Amino acid sequence: MIRNVKLIKTDVLSDNWYVLRKVTYSYEKNDGSVHIQAREAYDRGNGATILLYNRDKNTVILTRQFRLPTYLNGNENGMLIEACAGLLDKDDPENCIRRETEEETGYRIKDVRKIFEAYMSPGSVTEILYFFIAEYSESMKVNTGGGVDHEEENIEVLEVHADKAMEMIGSGEIRDAKTIMLLQYLRLNSIV
Repeated sequence: MIRNVKLIKTDVLSDNWYVLRKVTYSYEKNDGSVHIQAREAYDRGNGATILLYNRDKNTVILTRQFRLPTYLNGNENGMLIEACAGLLDKDDPENCIRRETEEETGYRIKDVRKIFEAYMSPGSVTEILYFFIAEYSESMKVNTGGGVDHEEENIEVLEVHADKAMEMIGSGEIRDAKTIMLLQYLRLNSIV
């Protein structure tokens, strides 16, 4: 255990896209010794994610888009299948996910249920991600989705049978952590 954490110095290493800081801090161990460490933390803001499901059809709505970091780390074409998600941008999580759902998937959802929140990469990123689920139907479709032009989003909307989506985790077609967590939540709670 550590206690008495004190921030000593913070340097901004980059604020080009989001903010990368080098933080020097001290802390006390249980034996009373004080130690100093420096770590980098990337602050991109908090986000929200949602998995849309249809009980009658036993389907879920996913998206596919290019993700540069995955391409740089061995994803051959950089395309990633994911649940809809977005940064809060100073909005509250529920309003954010409603907006992102309509922009990315084309569905204007009614009832949204928050299921949990989690740090996704706490060793280096400050982000908390808020997880939601919502039921969808064809009557909720208000546009084609695909993202917004000014954000240069090129998102493909996928309707996938829930059993197939679970198989896609095992085959490696779905490798996005938030999406795996949401699909497993739906399955563990017998929602689809």
